[in-house]
Amino acid sequence: QVQLAESGGGSVQAGGSLRLSCLASGKTWTIGGMAWYRQAPGKERELVARITRGKIPRDYADSVKGRFTISRDNDKNMVDLQMDNLRPEDTAVYYCYASSSGFDYWGQGTQVTGSA
Repeated sequence: QVQLAESGGGSVQAGGSLRLSCLASGKTWTIGGMAWYRQAPGKERELVARITRGKIPRDYADSVKGRFTISRDNDKNMVDLQMDNLRPEDTAVYYCYASSSGFDYWGQGTQVTGSA
């Protein structure tokens, strides 16, 4: 099994930056793709960005292109999300995701609040 733990959430004014980190533990050598998702109040969970095991970012949500950057360090078993120029509409709980041996794993989430 794989365990995921997010950190780095918080509250920031519009235009500010935050960096989220996700640390994987357990059978980390089995992890393939990883991603960040988010869920705003009253809305469905949506994909923010994915990254392959080979560290290739892909599938950024249109709303975050040019502002958010996903990255990965396989040696440290971490995936990060650098969020710049935050907007109030980025307010959500952000979840780390990992795919491993055909199973989906999720972190518990970290709150990000962008204030006007």
